[in-house]
Amino acid sequence: MLLLPALLLAACSTPETLTRDGLIKAGIPKSIAGCMARRMTDRLSLLQLRRLSALGKAKQSGDLEQFLHRVRSLNDPEIVRVTTSSAGLCAVGLAD
Repeated sequence: MLLLPALLLAACSTPETLTRDGLIKAGIPKSIAGCMARRMTDRLSLLQLRRLSALGKAKQSGDLEQFLHRVRSLNDPEIVRVTTSSAGLCAVGLAD
């Protein structure tokens, strides 16, 4: 019976929330992860976001540079472009 509320709550999670949580689990600081998730969910497809989420499940990156290295291993230029630009703009506070 306790499982039902957890399942209902999980079903309500938005792609942005799931992306932000995945970035945090991958080792990205919370403030940067939230900013990146907003930009990434506006610019990437759900399939691309799912591919990114697999990186967070594999292991923690340790830092942003290691995470971006792992992102490049997906061999998807759009994911790399969006993730890299989001990381840079969010890290320096210039994101919209």
